[in-house]
This record gives sequence, C-alpha cells and structure tokens, in this order.
Amino acid sequence: MKAVIMTRPGGPEVLHMQETATPHIHRPHELLVRIKAAGINPVDTKLRSKSTYYPDRTPTILGCDAAGVVEDIGDAVRRFRPGDAVYFCHGGIGGANGNYAEFASVDERYVAHKPAQLDFVQAAAAPLVLITAWEALHDRARITSGQRVLIHAGAGGVGHIAIQLAKEAGAQVCSTVGSADKAKLIEALGADLAILYRQHDFVEAVMEWTADAGVDIGFDTVGGKTFENTAAAIRVYGDLVTLLQPGADTDWTHIRLRNLRVSLELMLSPMYYQLESALQHQAWILERGAELFDSGRLQIRVQQTFALAEAAEAHRLLERGSLHGKLVLVP
Repeated sequence: MKAVIMTRPGGPEVLHMQETATPHIHRPHELLVRIKAAGINPVDTKLRSKSTYYPDRTPTILGCDAAGVVEDIGDAVRRFRPGDAVYFCHGGIGGANGNYAEFASVDERYVAHKPAQLDFVQAAAAPLVLITAWEALHDRARITSGQRVLIHAGAGGVGHIAIQLAKEAGAQVCSTVGSADKAKLIEALGADLAILYRQHDFVEAVMEWTADAGVDIGFDTVGGKTFENTAAAIRVYGDLVTLLQPGADTDWTHIRLRNLRVSLELMLSPMYYQLESALQHQAWILERGAELFDSGRLQIRVQQTFALAEAAEAHRLLERGSLHGKLVLVP
C-alpha cells in the first residue's frame, strides 16, 4: 500500500510517500479498514518535529484520525461487517500503525459507525477533536445545563466542537477568537458571546458578561499565559480545564485563591497506556457524536483537503495557523 513514512523527527520535509506492507489482521477483534480520508491534527506536527511516543519504532506512519470502509474482519468481530463505513481515532503516535495510509488495522472495540450525514472527509476530521472536547467538558468539568462556559480559540478544531457540545448540554458560551470572520463563524455555531482577544481583554469581557461572577468552566486550548489568565475569569470553586501542560513559571495565585478544580485533558493517554475501558469509552463518544451529527445538532468544519502525497504541504499550512477548520488527507 501507499503510506506517508517518517524515519526521523524534523520539519515537514521528513514526510515521504512510499510503498509499504499492507497491514493484516493478527487478532480476533481486529478490522482491516480501507482508509478513505485521514484527519490532520496539531499533535501530528508535534510528533513529527520532536519525536513520537515510541522513538525506537521506525519507520513511523503518523495520523490518529481516519474514516473508511471495513475490508476484512477477525474471527471474534461482532459489531461490524465488510462494507461498513467507520470512523475512529487510533494509532499514529509511533510505529507503523498510523492513518496517513491506504489501509489500517484497528480493534473493533475502538471504532464507531461513520455518521451517515457526513462524507468520509468530514468524518475523518472529527474523532480527535470530538473526543477531546467531550472529555474536557463532560468527563473533566462535568458540565451541566445552565452553566456559563469560556472556550478559548473557538474557531479552532477542538474549540468549534466544544462550543456546540456546551450548547447541546444547555450551557451559555463565550469564546475568544482572533478576527471578525471567526467571530461570525462561532456565533453561527451557537456562541452567545464572541470576544476579539486582540481588541479586548477577555477577562474583563467575561466579567462584564457574567456581572462579575465569572464563568463556571474555563476551557483552555491555547496554554501559556492564557491558562494562567483564565483563572481570573472563573468563579470561585469553578473548573479550569487545559489541553496544555502548565509551564514551570505559572503563577498559581488566582487558581488557589479561587479554589479552582484544575484538570488536564490528553485524549491520547488511553492509547498510550492501552486502557481498554477508556478506549471503549472514546468509541462510545464517537457513537454519541454520530447521533448528534446525523440529527444536525453538531457539525464539523473542513477547510481544505490534500492528496496523501501532499502531507508535508498540509503540515506547513497547519503550522502557519489561523485556520477556519480542519485539514484532511485523501488517499
């Protein structure tokens, strides 16, 4: 099969398409999936530039997200049959089991049926950001109806899904964005307040919006000083969830004074530690997400697609930033 291969860390130029062995079913619960589209995420560029989780396993095929058609099944597979359309987030953090390829093998227990209302490109863009947003809001912050939520970078991959999930949960949502175009985008997705952070102090805007009470949940998708400053916009005994590791120089004063519950969200942990129950929970999130997509209560934005051979170009675009949606590879 054709696949995008990485043999060492570096810039986008280390990604090369070449022929490699097609994966086979080795375990009774595995599926062989013909990949129709593979989502690209910021974690892919980080693993490419620094190192994968398993630097000793080379060559590497990146790509956690995929959508495709089941080609073959193991003897113990019960939920899927050849010809079924599926989507999943598994592999791509080291070794040859990533999804920048024409085929992938994956355990059926970590896979969900593709939303019928999404094409393969849209479905491939969804898994990682959907799981991340769901875990952050529901599993970490325990969002409930009537709460107020601050979501940073609302036009980004995780952010635009998080806005919709928060609204679906019955919350009011404010979100930071960098441009008027992005403000219009998130308002169309249901955001109650768009904050242009380059023009307005987001803490002041949040406190004005909440009559100085602060939001119940702050969701940081940016890191650095944004994590630290967000604490001042959250009510006492509220929740602060971040996707990034706080720096060693973080000032924890506001966080401690406000008795905030701080949660870290890394949806790749179940894959890294091979936590079967957590991986199955993530598949359940995808099944629940499929219901939301198919009912029109959730949508995914794709900015651009690339041929498999153009993976390096896609990485360059992603690293430049300021996207209005996800990037997807199409084998």
